[in-house]
Amino acid sequence: MRAVLFAVLAGVCWGVGELATKSVLHSGKLGPMTVLLARAVMTLPPALIAYWVAASLLRSEPEGWWRAGSPVLAKLLLGSGLLAGFGGVLFFYLGLASGPISTVKPIAFTIGPAVAVVLAWALLGERVTAVKAVGVVMVLAGVVLIAGTGGSATPAPTSQTN
Repeated sequence: MRAVLFAVLAGVCWGVGELATKSVLHSGKLGPMTVLLARAVMTLPPALIAYWVAASLLRSEPEGWWRAGSPVLAKLLLGSGLLAGFGGVLFFYLGLASGPISTVKPIAFTIGPAVAVVLAWALLGERVTAVKAVGVVMVLAGVVLIAGTGGSATPAPTSQTN
């Protein structure tokens, strides 16, 4: 239940945050690279504070993470940092700058979990039940419907005074 609560909270944060991002991009006053840089800069201070609280006060982080070994650190830096933290966000913001959020967000936030389910099964040995597999297929089918009809939609005009 805790995992579901955190997932819902993450979804709410992303939904509201990316709506603000789309509004910023649609204003024409900032581009995707400025938004990407602002996200990275704004993320660092709270991340450092959260890490300090978890490691120093709560003692919930393993000590000596730098000794985790090359394979673990490579996955951390290249997978989590470069691919998810930079690449995913970069391409997402480029998508938001060039298309409606009602199309871009569902595609990005469905392809990611679908890829994760398949890779978790193939590489980590996680169990994929028939119900989960059908659910993934249904969600992907929904995204195909959204992309097929939403991609040609003209975004509603917004005020340029924001």
